This record gives sequence, structure tokens and C-alpha cells, in this order.
Amino acid sequence: MNVARYISHKIDGGADSGSFTSSVTKIAIISIAMGLAVMVVSFAILQGFRNEIQNKIFSFGAHMQISRYDTNNSLEVAPIAGPRLVQELHQFPEVKSTQPYAVKTAIIKTKEEVLGVVLKGIAETDGLSPMRQNLVAGKFLSFPDTTASEDVLISRKVADKLRLAVGDKALFYFIQNPPRIRQFRVSGIYSTGLDEFDEVYVIGDIRQIRALNSPAWPDSLVGGMEVVLKDFNTLDKTEEKFLESLPYDLKIDKITDQYAQLFDWLQLLNRNVIIFLLLIIFVATFNMVATIFIMILERTNMIGVLKALGATDTQIRRMFFFRGLSLTVRGMLIGNIIAVGFCAIQYFFHVIPLDPENYYMDRVPISWDPRMLIILNVATFVASLLAVLIPTYLISRIKPVVAIKFD
Repeated sequence: MNVARYISHKIDGGADSGSFTSSVTKIAIISIAMGLAVMVVSFAILQGFRNEIQNKIFSFGAHMQISRYDTNNSLEVAPIAGPRLVQELHQFPEVKSTQPYAVKTAIIKTKEEVLGVVLKGIAETDGLSPMRQNLVAGKFLSFPDTTASEDVLISRKVADKLRLAVGDKALFYFIQNPPRIRQFRVSGIYSTGLDEFDEVYVIGDIRQIRALNSPAWPDSLVGGMEVVLKDFNTLDKTEEKFLESLPYDLKIDKITDQYAQLFDWLQLLNRNVIIFLLLIIFVATFNMVATIFIMILERTNMIGVLKALGATDTQIRRMFFFRGLSLTVRGMLIGNIIAVGFCAIQYFFHVIPLDPENYYMDRVPISWDPRMLIILNVATFVASLLAVLIPTYLISRIKPVVAIKFD
């Protein structure tokens, strides 16, 4: 066994449990363990929070919405040919799926309440709608082959305002020329926690929107196309490709532009957490520096004896380096067990709830990201080892004669 590693092992095993060095050693291990645990849990919660919010936003607008340029400022836009656009979009390798949509403003009237909403018509032509993940009561829309569905989804907030429940029917008034009235049945209730959606949108069959228009749209026309990309990070580059290839009369709305405030807010949260984590790493490494300094001071006599016996500064420095390495590994092992255990309990049992009115979700979210777990462990390991090296250079200034007499 290497001499430095052997002496380090002996110091570790022979430390008095009641000594000051032993107490400081425990504090160093706890500091690294809690620092790493807090970092892992913080990133898991932050990423989970970001994913939850983004998924809720994407469920309404995907990554992009493509519609026709229109000077009209209303939500209702000129139609576009759906099948042709789908064929053009799927020529891009970045596109994962497309879904047609159309919108129409309406007023819902019940026996006691009146509320203005936007009826958004959808169709599940390219896989299941991501809106299904937001369903909290009832069942999702059905899409019969022959006729348009008379079912709609309303949000929890709209249901509370209009005092509607699953199975109830309500009249929808469409202010157009000529005005039209339709009766729809509430098949389900959704909730995203985001007021931008929950207070505005009612989800229905796109064929109802086509039939309500005057003149009625054929099945080939849609109000727009929602595009889901294979990688959200390629959003800006894909938009540039679309602008170069798609017809000039089509406009592209990125989800990050439509809901810029929400994405800016998420970005701000990310920056705050990074600053917080840097402070945690600094505290943990500072404790490690203090621990090694104390070890060197308490072992000054031993250092003097070793130097008198011919040990070099590098050998003694390695001894304390291996000691710090042992503390770091133990602290990281304990920290990972605490962090993974906490995240697993929260992920499977949802022991920590949240107020949906303030946090947009009813529980603390957890996201499993092995890559980030590895990065945090490596960062902690490297920072701790660098912190260990700093005080070991004090050894070169210790003179054997003075050190042996040191008390």
C-alpha cells in the first residue's frame, strides 16, 4: 500500500470519537452530504416544475402554430388547406406531429350565469391530443366518424363560474352573421392551473367550428396547424426553415413568443437556482478547507516527525489529500442516498402538496435526469478536491524542529 495512503488510513481509523478533529470531520461530511442532497433535490424540483409548466403550455399550443396572415384582429382567422400543409410540414425531419385546430368566440349562457369564452376545435388526426393530460373529471372528447361531437371540455374555473358539472348541457351563442346557437354537453373538466387557458378556452370538435362558419368550411379547411417538434431546443432554427420554405401568406407563432412572460419567468427561476447552488458549493468547500486546516494543525507534531524521518512535502501532502478524498466520498455517498430517497418518496407518494392557485400544480414535481445527477456529483467532487489541495500547501512551510516542539 502507498505510504501516504496507509498513514491517511491510520489517521482515519485511529481518530478519537470525542476529539475536536472528529467533530470537525463529521461536520465536513454532513456539509458535503447536505450540500449535494440540496443541489440534487433543487434541480429535480426545478426541472420537474419547468417540465410541468411547459407541458401545460404545449398542450394548448404545441411548439408552433401556423395560420394565415390576416389583418383582422379577432381570434378567428382565414382558413387554410389542412392536408396540403400537413404534407409540407412532414417533409421537415424536425417535425414530430401536427394537429389541426380552429377557434371561434362564443358566449355561454346558463340559467344563472353568462360568460364569454373561446371555443377551440381540435381533431386527433396525428395521435392523441396532449390535452388529455389536463383532464381532472369526466372523459375526453369522442370523435365519431360520421357526425361532429356535441361534447365539450371546460376548465375547472369555467365550471365553477357557470355552476356546470360533467353531463350538464349549456347554450353557446355565436355572434356572427347570421347569429347561431348551439347546445353542447360537458363531457369532461380540465385544469392546467394557468389562467391564460383556464379562464378562456373551451375544447370541442373542430367539425363543429367548420359547420358554424358561414359559409361552412369543407373538411379540408382548418383554422391553423399546431406543430410538435422532436426537440424543443431546435425551435428557433426550425422556424427559420419554415419561413424559407412555407408559402409567404402563412405566419408562424412560436409558443415562446405567444407566452413570453411565462417562459421569461421560468428562465429567471433557473438563474436564481444556479446562484443558490453556487453558494451551497462554496459553503461545502469552505468547510472542507477549514477541516483540513484543523487536521494539519492537530498533526503538526506528526508532520515534523515525518519530515525528520525523510518524508517529503509531496508525500505528506498526499496523506492529507487522501484523507480529504475519503471524507468527500463518504459525504457524497450519504448525500446521494438522501437526495434520491427524498425524490423517490415525493415522486411516488406525493407527500408534499402545493396550492394550485399559486403554483399551477397540486404537488411538488420531481424530474429524473441522470445526466444532471452526474454533473452535480462531478462538480461537488472536483470542488471538494480543489478545496482539499489549498490547505495542504501549508505543509511546505512547516519546519521539522519547530513542528516537533509545537504544542
